[in-house]
Amino acid sequence: MKNENIPADVKSKSLKEAREEINDILNKLENKDTDLGGSIEDYKRLIQLNNHIDALFKKKIKEISSITKEIKK
Repeated sequence: MKNENIPADVKSKSLKEAREEINDILNKLENKDTDLGGSIEDYKRLIQLNNHIDALFKKKIKEISSITKEIKK
């Protein structure tokens, strides 16, 4: 899933907010009484949140790399 496919409500989340939502979904999915139909939607949401977190990390890596290059000059 590309970053463009991530819904705006996910893109607006901070790393902490995304991580908290992931934990909530995982706790819900670990419940044996969870509905399978709802689990599929929860899984899709997990993928979106994971991709968002990945994009945040990639952005931060670029920033750190840029700063490191400037310091080395």
